[in-house]
Amino acid sequence: MRRNEYDVTDKIRTTDPAEVTAEVLRLFRGLYDGSPARTLERAFADLTRVYTGRNPDYLSCDTEYHDLQHVLDVTLAMARLMDGYERGRNGSPPLRADCFVLGVIIALFHDFGYLRRRADRRHRYGAEYTLNRVGRGSKYVQRYLARVGLKRHACTAAQLVHYSGYERPAEAIRVNDTLLRRIGQMLGTADIIAQMADRCYLEKCRDRLYPEFALGGLTRRKQPNGRTQVVFHSGEDLVRKTPGFYVNASRRLDLQLARCYKYAERHFGGQNLYLEKVQRNVRYVQCATNVPIDDVLRRTPPHTLRPDARPYPEHLVTR
Repeated sequence: MRRNEYDVTDKIRTTDPAEVTAEVLRLFRGLYDGSPARTLERAFADLTRVYTGRNPDYLSCDTEYHDLQHVLDVTLAMARLMDGYERGRNGSPPLRADCFVLGVIIALFHDFGYLRRRADRRHRYGAEYTLNRVGRGSKYVQRYLARVGLKRHACTAAQLVHYSGYERPAEAIRVNDTLLRRIGQMLGTADIIAQMADRCYLEKCRDRLYPEFALGGLTRRKQPNGRTQVVFHSGEDLVRKTPGFYVNASRRLDLQLARCYKYAERHFGGQNLYLEKVQRNVRYVQCATNVPIDDVLRRTPPHTLRPDARPYPEHLVTR
């Protein structure tokens, strides 16, 4: 049985930066034997430091859903998609080593916009940045790439991060290079399939994502007539609406993100473990239509936040 803190293969512990780093480096070296991997190693180390509160400018991560495990899981999926692309590209442009490194870095820092600066006195929770987290993360990625010797990609990377969110329509993201655009589409794909394939995805939606949505202003929507529409009434309501979300996500995966999930099949030798696990989660909700959600969602997701992280307000937490 797959363990809660492990990836879709049940071999890589996605709560452990060292294990994910080692696997991504293995894939990189398998494609680019002899290419230096120091920038990759540094990026993982820098990401771990900032998410665990060891960066002098930022507080540790306090978003329980968009946590360290999430970014490591997405990064691992991203590396696998790039591996699948390069191993079976059939005439498509080759993925250079620097582009693989670029893809890993934008995956590692794609949710950086949730992190609060130490001097932040306006926001109590990182989730309050939900609506503009992509833009904040985009700016950080641009600065970071300049620091690690990839300044030539910095401006483009700032655009590519937007493929992981909805602040800007995918068709409005301006990237002229076909290969770099594909890297952005792979990032958006990895972000969707990694989180939805998580063994504890449904529990995380109920107990962690709903509070983030509430704090970020996504549980209600202002209508043109001035009335307020409730989008999600509770964490259970969010879980119940997962099949509908999957329909929309599938459309995005196929159209805006150019079916990049197929590269996972090439990586795994014909089987798409991510889509299989995603569809299993969706079916699980569909089969529990007439059953209280609390009776069927019993997994305990792992925790990666520091013990001193501020807990969500009690009225937003189901369990």
